[in-house]
Amino acid sequence: MKGGAQGVGAAAALDYAKLGFMCGLEVHQRLATKQKLFCACPAEVTQGHGSGTIFRYQRAVAGELGNVDLSAQFEEMRRRKFIYNLYEGHTCLVDIDEEPPHPLNTEALEIALSVAAALGLKISDELEPMRKEVVDGSNPSAFQRTILLGTDGAIRLDGHEIGITMMSLEEESAGISAATQDSITYDSDRIGIPLVEIDTDPHIASPQEAKQVALHIGTLLRLTGRVQRGIGTIRQDVNVSIKGGARVEIKGMQKLDTMDRFIENEVLRQQRLLELRDELVRRKASVGEVHDLTKQLSGTKAKIISAALGSGGSLLGLALHGFSGMLGAEVNPGRRLGTEISDYAKMGGVKGLIHSDEDMNGYGLTDDEAATVRRELKLKERDAFILIAGANDNASKAIRLAADRARQALVGVPLETRGVASAETFTTKFMRPLPGGARMYPETDVKPVGITKEMLEKAAQDAPDIAKERARLVKELGNEGLAGMLMMSQRLQIYKMLTAARGSDREFIANTLLQKFTELRRAGYDVESIPEGELSGLFRMYAEGKLTKQAVEEVLKELARGKRDAAKIVKAMGLERVSGKALASLVDKVRKEAHGISGKELVQRVMREHRLNVDGAELNALVDGK
Repeated sequence: MKGGAQGVGAAAALDYAKLGFMCGLEVHQRLATKQKLFCACPAEVTQGHGSGTIFRYQRAVAGELGNVDLSAQFEEMRRRKFIYNLYEGHTCLVDIDEEPPHPLNTEALEIALSVAAALGLKISDELEPMRKEVVDGSNPSAFQRTILLGTDGAIRLDGHEIGITMMSLEEESAGISAATQDSITYDSDRIGIPLVEIDTDPHIASPQEAKQVALHIGTLLRLTGRVQRGIGTIRQDVNVSIKGGARVEIKGMQKLDTMDRFIENEVLRQQRLLELRDELVRRKASVGEVHDLTKQLSGTKAKIISAALGSGGSLLGLALHGFSGMLGAEVNPGRRLGTEISDYAKMGGVKGLIHSDEDMNGYGLTDDEAATVRRELKLKERDAFILIAGANDNASKAIRLAADRARQALVGVPLETRGVASAETFTTKFMRPLPGGARMYPETDVKPVGITKEMLEKAAQDAPDIAKERARLVKELGNEGLAGMLMMSQRLQIYKMLTAARGSDREFIANTLLQKFTELRRAGYDVESIPEGELSGLFRMYAEGKLTKQAVEEVLKELARGKRDAAKIVKAMGLERVSGKALASLVDKVRKEAHGISGKELVQRVMREHRLNVDGAELNALVDGK
């Protein structure tokens, strides 16, 4: 068996084709409509306070073919309580499944059809609304309404095609506001906002190409000018596998700049799990029986165990034959096979587990107590064990889940949905088993939607075109590189909004949004939190000659710190531009104070003392007498 897991830096040298790398994206984007998809509530997340709460428990049901989805069964097993914050004017009876859905939002359908046309999708003559079962609490009804809009499209990227397998129009889920081991609290105002989901085929060639595909699709969506912007309004799920591994879905990536790093680490994780499997198979490893060790360790001083037993709980042990040294083997930076098994156990309602590759004394277990565990579990030298303490039902569920994950280690890579574990190490953690087709069934409360020739013609007319938009930007900015950067950024629509006014300094605005924003973000300024209205007001003041380019940066810093109203900031900081007659008076004053000063020295002195208030080009022209 090879040594420790490779670092992320090793990923750059991987031959992804030789590895049998397969990768596909699911891009989810909220649409900027006035109303939600199946009711008249506004399609926006409110900043107000809740007006009440309801709570639900959910269970899995059979899909259209009579099968129950594995991920839904798993969520039901956890038996969590789901609490929903309600918002007057933003939540209605449709959202909480107490009233039938209204007819489909035609505005959302129109936007979605234009995107489908841009992707070259084949659109059916009749769209059939479906229900997608979700038992994680993200919808009070335990399902999400979705409509398959089109199939078999493609985008062109660097001279070759990336297939788009399908696109759906569906409801947004609720947003999590708080979570504990036993319950989750959701904000219901987000439920039902129109959303498109765009799925690529699994033939993306590398993690870097995955990022490029996500950027391309995001650009296409933003070019409609009819999608929501801001944190959480667009997110990407990534499906990854390698030869001998299994499809793993990484949920909810919002920052594209780190997407490739997460994919790289998932590839390394699957490689490492396959290496561990081979070693376990060589050892003829197996998962043993569960034993109740409550009596044997009833007098332990180990806090985790004594706390559980003192509350009437139990201590369960699991024998893992041939697993010695495997549980402590690293599969990703800072994460080990024992961590992966612990992720499963936590789903049973316990805080974690103890395994024999760890320091038992660190938990407060004595050498004699560890020996007792090994004797009761009938372990040999190369065997390992897991201990789980907790309330009786929770401990029982947790040890069963841990045993299941240990058995999967003998096979290799489990089919999973995973979420971000660490944004610093680009690692993920188990969320639930991978869902399948068994969770889909017809929506009987919404009529099928007919697609007319006129609707398709309008969709084709409204379809965004990246090539045409890029050509327009090159002509407008006179800078192909800057135009390309703007096209692939998430600030294109903000740029278009800020430059709508006649006489706007387009190149300065583009450079500010791209380069200056990046500089400020790296310096610790939260530029992404600045409202678009504030940016509009700031650049309007600049266009009107009320402040200089240098002053714009200072105002941006204050706005990023949470201050509001650019005009007030300018006045409070004394950043008003000195121009025209006022600048001429200032120049005369400096000439008198420094008799015989040269023009170059005069400019340097004025800019040194009034850099934020004086425009250098205007000053030079004045001094030169132009």
